Amino acid sequence: MPTQTADDAAQDRRIRIGIDTGGTFTDVVAFDEDSGELVTTKTPSTPGNPADGFIAGIEKILDIVGARGSDITAVSHGTTVATNKLLEGKVEALGFITTEGYEFMLEIARQSVPDGYGNSYFWVKPDRIVPADRVRTVGGRLDFTGAEIRPFDEDAAVAAARWFKDRGIATIGVCFLHAYANDEHELRMREILRREHPEAIVSISSEVLREYREYERAMTTLVDAAVKPNVSRYVTNISERLLNFTGNAIPFYVMKSNGGVLSADEVVHQPITTVLSGPAAGALGAALIAKVAGFPKILTCDGGGTSTDVSVVLDGEPTLTTEGTVGAYPSKIPMIDVVTVGAGGGSIAWLSPEGSLKVGPHSAGADPGPLCYAKGGTQPTITDAHVTLGRIPPHLLGGEIPLDVEAARAGIADLAEQLGLDFETCATGILEISAWNQANALRQVSVKRGLDVRDFMLTTFGGSGSLLACRLVDILDLAGVVVPPNPGNVSAFGLLTVDVKNDYVQTHVAKESTLDHAAAQEILDSLTDRAREALDKEGFAAEDHRFQRTIDVRYVGQAYEVRVAAPEGTIDAAYVEQVADAFHADHRQLYGYDFRGDRDQQVEWVNLRVTGIGPITRPEIRTLDKADGDLEDRAVRGRRPVCFDAAQGYVDTPVIWRGDLGAGDTFTGPAIVEEFGSTIPVHPGFVVEVDDWANLVIRKVAS
Repeated sequence: MPTQTADDAAQDRRIRIGIDTGGTFTDVVAFDEDSGELVTTKTPSTPGNPADGFIAGIEKILDIVGARGSDITAVSHGTTVATNKLLEGKVEALGFITTEGYEFMLEIARQSVPDGYGNSYFWVKPDRIVPADRVRTVGGRLDFTGAEIRPFDEDAAVAAARWFKDRGIATIGVCFLHAYANDEHELRMREILRREHPEAIVSISSEVLREYREYERAMTTLVDAAVKPNVSRYVTNISERLLNFTGNAIPFYVMKSNGGVLSADEVVHQPITTVLSGPAAGALGAALIAKVAGFPKILTCDGGGTSTDVSVVLDGEPTLTTEGTVGAYPSKIPMIDVVTVGAGGGSIAWLSPEGSLKVGPHSAGADPGPLCYAKGGTQPTITDAHVTLGRIPPHLLGGEIPLDVEAARAGIADLAEQLGLDFETCATGILEISAWNQANALRQVSVKRGLDVRDFMLTTFGGSGSLLACRLVDILDLAGVVVPPNPGNVSAFGLLTVDVKNDYVQTHVAKESTLDHAAAQEILDSLTDRAREALDKEGFAAEDHRFQRTIDVRYVGQAYEVRVAAPEGTIDAAYVEQVADAFHADHRQLYGYDFRGDRDQQVEWVNLRVTGIGPITRPEIRTLDKADGDLEDRAVRGRRPVCFDAAQGYVDTPVIWRGDLGAGDTFTGPAIVEEFGSTIPVHPGFVVEVDDWANLVIRKVAS
C-alpha cells in the first residue's frame, strides 16, 4: 500500500453514513462531521443479496461527496432481514427445551382470538413456531423467587441435546419455568448443548427476556433463535464487505427496535432486537425533524415499496411498547410502537373471488416490481395508478429509472374492464382503498390509544409516504401534513440521530406496601452495572454514560402493566410514592380513570428496567434561505394534466421543483412537487407553506 503524503492527509475527512435497506430502494445519507453537510441518495435494493445494494449505496454517496472509503468514520444500518424472516413465516427447523410437564406451553398459548370473540367460530389457530414433536423437556424446578425445588436433571438434559443432534436440528430455544429469577438451570442446559451438540445455535430466555409470563418469554426466545442464523450471516457478510471496501475496521452499527443502535458484533448475540430495525429509524428521524420545526404531536407515515409503517410521536419521542408482534409471533422486547400495513408503492390491485377490488398486502416488490418498471411485472400496483393519473412523473430518481406508462395503463384498463368501471374511476379507486388502509393503521396507533388525531400533524416520508397525504388529512381530519426535505431518505437520516441503547429487565412482583426497598435497589443496581459494562464494551467513556429507569406497575389483580418513568436516587418510601403518582397519572391518561387515594386498590410493582445510553453527536437540521423572486419563474418546471378526482377529470397542474423553493414560499393546490427521491401531490383545496427548515407544511384551505 503506498505511503500517504502530507497532502493526502490534509484532505482526510470524517464522513458518517446512515444506510437503510428497503424492499425496493436502499437509502443513503452521508454526514460530514466537520462541515455539518448532509448529502442523500438512493440506489435500487438487491433482494438476492442485500449486501450488493448496501455497498453500491456507499460507493454512490462517496462519489457524490468526493470522499474515499478511508474517510468513513462509522456506518449505521437499518435492516429488514429479521422482519422479513418472520413476516414470511419461513422459519427453519427449530427446537424447544422447557421444564418437564410444560411441553404444551406453545400449544396452549393465550386465549385471545384475533378480531374479537365473534371470530372464534371461524378462527383456526396458526401453526406453532415449534411443532409439539420438536419439544423436549428436562426435569428440575425453581419457584418464583428462584429457589430450587427440584434439582436439574443432567441425564435428561444430555438426552435432549443428543435427540436434537441426531435429527439435525441445530437452532434451539431454551425456556425453563422461573428462569427470570434464577438462570442457573438454563446456563447449565446451554453448557450441555455446547458439549453434546457443538454446532447448535442456542438462545436462552434468561438472556433474551428476563421477565415472567412463560409463554411470552418462550416465544420471544424462540423468535430470537429463529432469526439468529440469518441475522448473523447477513451482518457478518456486510461487515466483511465493508472491511474489504474501506481497507480498515470502522464502527458498524445496526438499528434496534427500541430506538437505539448496537455494534454489529453484539447484534449477532441479540438478533431479536432488530425485528423493527428499519421502521424504528424512520420514526426517530421524523421525530427529530418535527420537534425542531415546532410540532410536538405527530403521526408518522413511512411509505415504501412493499408496506407503510405508522407510529405516534409525543414531544419528540416515539412511543414504546413491549406488547408488539412481528407477523404471527409476539415479541416482548422494547420496541417503537409501529403498525405496518401492506400498502406500499408495489402493493398489487386484484379482484377477490366475489369480484370486489382489493389492494395489497401482496406486493410486486423491487423485482419484478410494478408494471411500469417493465421488469416482468404482470399485475397493476399502486405506483401504476399514480403514474397513469399523472400524480408522479414518468420516471424515478430524477430520471435514473424511466417508467413505462403505457404498460401501467394497459394493466389498469384490463382491471377496469373486469370491474365494469371507466379507467379513471378504477385507478382512483385503487388509491382510495390504499388511503383507507393507511388511515386504519394510523387509527390503531392513535384513536385506539385514546389520542385525538385532530391535534396531530402527519409527517410523511419514504418514497411513497407523501403520495396520499392530502387524502389522509380528509379521512382522519388531521391538523395537516409536514413533509421533510428528501423524505425518501428520512429513515437513513434517522440512523445518524440514534444513540447506542441497551435494555435490561428483571421481574420483581411486589405490592407497594410490602416492597423490600433494599432488594429492589439491588436489582436496579445490578441492571445498571450490566448496562454500564455494555457501554464500556461499545467504547463510551464512563462520564458519557446515561441511564434511564422505568418500572412496570399495575393495580393488584390487573393482567397487564403500565410502564412509568422512574427517577434517579435511592429507593425509599418517598421514591415509591413518586412512582405511584406517575402510575396513577399515566393510567388515567390511558384508560380514563385511576384509583388514586383508594386504599382498597393497591399498587404493585412487576418489572424493573434500566436502559443504558451512549450518546452520539447528532447532525443539525439547517435552515433554508428565504424565498427570493417570483415562485412561478423560479420553481415551476412545467405543467401536466393530473387526475385528483375521477368525477372532476384531469386538471392542468403546475409541476414545482422542490430544490428551487425558499423559506416562506406559499402556494395552493392543485400542484405537484417533485424532488430527486419522491413526489408530493397537493390536491385542490390545500395550501402549502415552506417553513424555515425546508419542510412543506400542508393544510386544508380555511373554509
